Amino acid sequence: MTAYPAWTPASRPGIIPLRPLTFGTILGRSFAALRQNPRVLLGFALCVQTAAYLIVLLGVGAVALASFIRLDTLRPGTEEFDTVMAGSIALTAIAGIVLGLGAGALGVIVQGVVVSEVAHAAVAEKLNLRGLWQRVKPVAWRLIGYSLLLTLAVAVLIAIVAAAIIAVGVAALPIAVALTILFLLAAIPFTLWLTTKLLLVPAAIILEQATIRGAIVRSWTLVRGRFWPALGVIVLISLVFGGLGQVVSIPFSFLSTGLTTIITPTGDPEPAAIIGIFVAVVLTQVVTLLIQSVAVVVQATATSIIYIDCRMRREGLDIDLLTYIERRDAGAVGLPDPYRENVGREIAPRPSVYPAPGYPSPQPYPGQGYPTPGHPAAPPGYSQAPGYPSPAAAYGPNHPGLQGGPAPYPAYPPPPSSRPASPPPYAGSPASAEPALAPDPEQPPAPTRWTAPGTPTGSIDPESPWS
Repeated sequence: MTAYPAWTPASRPGIIPLRPLTFGTILGRSFAALRQNPRVLLGFALCVQTAAYLIVLLGVGAVALASFIRLDTLRPGTEEFDTVMAGSIALTAIAGIVLGLGAGALGVIVQGVVVSEVAHAAVAEKLNLRGLWQRVKPVAWRLIGYSLLLTLAVAVLIAIVAAAIIAVGVAALPIAVALTILFLLAAIPFTLWLTTKLLLVPAAIILEQATIRGAIVRSWTLVRGRFWPALGVIVLISLVFGGLGQVVSIPFSFLSTGLTTIITPTGDPEPAAIIGIFVAVVLTQVVTLLIQSVAVVVQATATSIIYIDCRMRREGLDIDLLTYIERRDAGAVGLPDPYRENVGREIAPRPSVYPAPGYPSPQPYPGQGYPTPGHPAAPPGYSQAPGYPSPAAAYGPNHPGLQGGPAPYPAYPPPPSSRPASPPPYAGSPASAEPALAPDPEQPPAPTRWTAPGTPTGSIDPESPWS
């Protein structure tokens, strides 16, 4: 009894093709990934961004209100008033920094959830928020720690440069101003370079569960050779959402001005202030939060796709993902995580895009010549057969047939034989001892006698032309 293999459906495609990606594919799929799981991606990001914004706004406002309200009991100009003022400003600034770091930590969690979602969407899997959080939860503190470490490093660098500029400014103020301008100009390319080099650290922490140091090394290694495409994608996404934010703020500013002019034409400050605050602040901030939420999702999606592309190029991750998809669709369970297999494997470099299968270009046939005088040109693709002389060469240019008049149909000389010469006979064979007789051109060729397989010998008619 023969057992035939069971039929299995074709593997379902994910949000990206499992091959090295081009710049346009990375950029386009970064925006298209929102359609894969909008409830998790956009809804979760919007809720977290709103919560972070409210925490910062209410926290800083409460600290400022509690600290500055003491100034009402003091007389301006006194030493005590100045001390309380300076302390209130410092306390409010510290509260803003701390709450800002907390909001940044929440943004890192959003980025981790998006990275995990894109990794599953690449293999055509769709998880809910709880399933994604179970993957991010073990490494959430590493993400937060990396974010705080990066912020601290940037703050220390800025403090060192600022202290150096202040020290130079005490001695020579023009030199300090020039150094400040040079520092600001140099900070732009340095920030872009460092951001791109460390772009894949969150993805390495989440998908590979690497340590902070290991993730930094992995990002530095994977981006090598793909620096400019990664930089281009991040810069374009930032410009798109930055421009979108500016475009959105313009209509609200016009709306605020128009409502203020219509409702308070006499210039009464109280209604104008209320309407201006409500329209210009509240509605603008709501739309800004929505744009920021989409921007966070798109940037995190682009980071994930760049990470997958870099690993496909350097480590053959597409092979592991395709193997995982085929085994999963065949019914296998308990499969290992394909993103944690073969980490650091080196393969030969591959092209950006695989060429589409095509047909070889047609080769010209030998013997193609020009049309002879007195005859029309041959159609495209046709030419004089090789080995045949042209009429002008055989009969001369003054032949009547070549001048347009009536002419007999001459017999063209036979073309030279195109068959290859017979190989020399082997030494010692009967053919080498006695030369073969050449056929007589005056005698007709002997009839070919061919019989079908299985035909009796007596049934052959010697007069039949098919015998």
